Amino acid sequence: MRVALVHYWLTNMRGGERVLKAFADMFPQADIFTHVVDPSRISEGLKAHRIETSFISKMPFAVKHYQKYLPFMPRALEELDLSAYDLVISSESGPAKGVIPRPDAFHMCYCHSPMRYIWDLFGEYRSSAGFLARQVFPGIAHRLRTWDVTSAARVDQFVANSSFVARRIEKYYRREAEVIFPPVATEAFSAEPVREPADYYLAAGEFVGYKRFDLVVDAFTRSGRRLVVVGDGEERKKLEKRAGTNVEFLGRVDFATLKHHFATARALVFPGEEDFGMVPVEVMASGRPVIAYGRGGALDTVRHGETGWLFSDQSVDGLIEAVEAFEQQDFDSQTLRTHAEQFGMEPFRQKVTDLLARNGIDVPG
Repeated sequence: MRVALVHYWLTNMRGGERVLKAFADMFPQADIFTHVVDPSRISEGLKAHRIETSFISKMPFAVKHYQKYLPFMPRALEELDLSAYDLVISSESGPAKGVIPRPDAFHMCYCHSPMRYIWDLFGEYRSSAGFLARQVFPGIAHRLRTWDVTSAARVDQFVANSSFVARRIEKYYRREAEVIFPPVATEAFSAEPVREPADYYLAAGEFVGYKRFDLVVDAFTRSGRRLVVVGDGEERKKLEKRAGTNVEFLGRVDFATLKHHFATARALVFPGEEDFGMVPVEVMASGRPVIAYGRGGALDTVRHGETGWLFSDQSVDGLIEAVEAFEQQDFDSQTLRTHAEQFGMEPFRQKVTDLLARNGIDVPG
C-alpha cells in the first residue's frame, strides 16, 4: 500500500505539524506533499520522508510569504499527481484536501479546522488587514468558499480534531465527521515531578488576536495577581504596553523551561476559543488545572470543577470572576494526569487504525 500525506505548508512544528508527524510515524514509507517547506524549521522525523512541493514553492519568496499565494493553492493541489497512491491522508486547516486521488484510492481528511479566514473568522481577518487586502480579499474568499465546498466532496472520510470542529464541518460542508483527538505528547509532561503550585498563573501560546491574550493581560493587570506569559507573536509589543508590573513576558523558551512552568504555575489561563488546544492538555498532564473559556475545544478537554474551571463571559470582568471562583476549588494532580492520558499518542493511533480498518485498510505494525 502506497500512502500520501498532504499538508498545507511546512514552515514550523505547531499542532498541525505534530499531527502530521504522528501520521508519518504510523506510515514510515509515506510520501509527503505540501505547498512549501522550510527544512530548517521541521522535525528530523518529517525530513526523513520524501517531501514534494506544489508549484507554489517556485513563486518568489514563497517560504516566507506563502499566504500571499492563497488564490493559487487550489490549482496547485489539483496539479499534484497522486495516481500512484492507495491511501491519501490530508491534513487540513489551510488548503490541503483539494487533491485529486485516483478513483479507487481512499481519501481521509483530518480536519483541524475549515479555513478560518474564509468562514467564521472572515470578518475579523478582513478588518485587521491592510487597505489593499481589504479591497481584494472578499472576492478571493468568495471563490475559495466555492472551491472549498466542492473539494469536500472528494473526501471519503472526514475526521475532526474536536466536537467543535465536527460541528463546523457539518455546517460548512454538510458532511459528518468522526472525532479523533490529536495526539499530545502527554508522557513528556507527566514525567515532570508533581510540585506544590507557585504564586503565579500562566498564559502560553502564539500572540494572535483570536487567542485573546489581551483579555488575560488586562484581567491580571487589574486584579494584581502575578501572571507569567510564555510565547511570542505579532501582538507582543501591544500586549507589553498594556501590561502591569505584575505581568512578566518570557518570550519563547526552551522545552525544559516550558515544562517547569506547566508543572509549577497555579493554573493555565486559556481565554480564547480554540479548535482543540494542545497546551491545556499538556498542562493537565503536568498535574496543573486550566481556567478556560467554555467554548470550542476546551469543552472536550477540560472537565469543569474536576480538571479546571470553565467560564462563559469572555470579558475582563468574567475572567476575574472565574479566577476568583477557581481559587475556591481543590484539584488533584493525579486526576489531572489520568484525564490527560486519553489525549496521548496511543489512543490516537488506535482510533485511526480502527477507522481505517472499518474501511478495509490495514495499518502496518
